[in-house]
Amino acid sequence: MKLTIVSNYINHHQIPMSNELYQKLGSDFAFIQTSEMEEDRVKMGWGSEVKTIPYLKLYDEDRKNCAKLIMDSDVVVFGGVEDESYIKPRLNAGKIVIRASERLYREGQWKSVSPRGRKKKYEDHTQYADSPVYLLCHGAYVASDFELVHAYPDKKYIWGYFPAVNTYNLDNLFFRKLHADDSGRSEVRLLWAGRFLKLKHPEYAVKAAKYLKAQAISFHLDMVGGGELEEELQTLVKRYHLEDEVTFHGFQPPQSVRRFMEEADIFLFTSNYLEGWGAVLNESMNSACAVVAGNGIGAVPFLIKHEQNGLVYRTGHFKEFREQVVRLCRDAGLRRRLGTNAYETMIGEWNPKEAAARLYRFCEGLLDGKAEPEKEGPLSPAPIIAPRAGYQYTRRQ
Repeated sequence: MKLTIVSNYINHHQIPMSNELYQKLGSDFAFIQTSEMEEDRVKMGWGSEVKTIPYLKLYDEDRKNCAKLIMDSDVVVFGGVEDESYIKPRLNAGKIVIRASERLYREGQWKSVSPRGRKKKYEDHTQYADSPVYLLCHGAYVASDFELVHAYPDKKYIWGYFPAVNTYNLDNLFFRKLHADDSGRSEVRLLWAGRFLKLKHPEYAVKAAKYLKAQAISFHLDMVGGGELEEELQTLVKRYHLEDEVTFHGFQPPQSVRRFMEEADIFLFTSNYLEGWGAVLNESMNSACAVVAGNGIGAVPFLIKHEQNGLVYRTGHFKEFREQVVRLCRDAGLRRRLGTNAYETMIGEWNPKEAAARLYRFCEGLLDGKAEPEKEGPLSPAPIIAPRAGYQYTRRQ
């Protein structure tokens, strides 16, 4: 089987699964990159591995052979590329295509009523409803968006991103998470990591820190990242007199972010519905953090079972978020239980090796005419979850 992935660029969230596929398929596997990586992601260390990847093809450097590879492969996984011209000849030839997509309508499904938008969605998606075209949903609300345009009926599957998963001795890992303040009192270590953008609401972390200090809870908050809100956040820290409790570390390469996660008790994931997936959730769960995350984030309904392997709050409800952070700070046993179960979720099914095995089986099934979805997890049928109303969980009373 010849399998090719086509995406805008490869990054450290895609490389681990691609490596697994390369091990299975050798020269029959390729990853075609169509664009250069954005400068801010390069600064974060995302592009450092690119030149050493044996299966990577750069479209701009070898257009003829890349176009031929897209047409001649048995299966092509296509996603993250706005220009449909790369895949159109294959679609029109009726060959197998697996699309991988984040949301169509992150800013609101009301946009689906636009006549111009509907025409474009028909040309790119709906007209292939009966063709051998399948959809991998990079987020819990993707299936609902595509359902609105009647695309890929009964051919939408749970998917996501699969950054590297590390194996730990959990006793040793939890020992690393033990911290004490200057007086020797046990200190809870909280972590927020990402770009300081409005959609990610980093101010939630700082405002929660203000409340924790008022409750006389011993803690320290590490803020890893940078961006347009950095000055505003630092001003808040000074206004709330949190200079001793909050540390800004700036942008860090991926391996450094993972070290912060390994030493954190609690990971705060505060983005809104504009966060299509959010691979920091995979990474923090793999690091056995107890996670507090908003339900609007694309990865959350797929990865977190509320009260089992993390805590979920309704996006936009700050007091609910704050309540769950306080609860975790006061309950070390709960932190360990949630962190352990989060780690097991990543080790068990949401990891690059398992994802590659499932994708390989699915592709073989497509070629044999008998593709079977998984029963749960990656490549199981994607539920139709309406944004804002769809993801339900039981709040602690």
